[in-house]
Amino acid sequence: MIRRAISLSTAVLAFTYPLWVWLLSGHVAAVWLGAGLVTLGLARAGLARGPQAVAQLAVGLAMVLLGAAVMLKGDAQWVRWYPVLVNATLLAIFGASLAKPPSVVERLARLTRPRLSPSAIRYTRNVTAVWCAFFVVNGTLALITAACASFDVWSLYNGVLAYLGMGLIFAVELMVRQRHLRKEAAT
Repeated sequence: MIRRAISLSTAVLAFTYPLWVWLLSGHVAAVWLGAGLVTLGLARAGLARGPQAVAQLAVGLAMVLLGAAVMLKGDAQWVRWYPVLVNATLLAIFGASLAKPPSVVERLARLTRPRLSPSAIRYTRNVTAVWCAFFVVNGTLALITAACASFDVWSLYNGVLAYLGMGLIFAVELMVRQRHLRKEAAT
């Protein structure tokens, strides 16, 4: 129970990190923003379990490395690269699963449905490819905002708009999946 609460808290804090950076920037030293990222990364890596363990460990390690860079450089601008690093890491994990099945989405689907039809396996592979495309686009926009945009624009995109994009993909995928399941059940 406690482990689950810590895991959920860590995920929420990591998810909202760009917002926290925006709120705290100018009020705390960069070393504290870096220390926060290192702490979240260590927690995320330490809590890595189950089918998502590799992704959690990779993202946690990336957070630790970036947080350490922020602390060593003493420059809060380095935290802007966090979303770029996360998108690159997730793209690598999802993309590798397409090259060496089962795909990430198939593994997740098998948690609730251990037996998947060939059609469902193709579907999960396609969803994994869609997420790869999202990580490319989102990572590119995160890179552009980190390198060229004002801090406010970076915060708006990476702390709000990127998550709206993710939510849109989840919602559309849910509708498509329901239709796919109804169609599969009818055959």
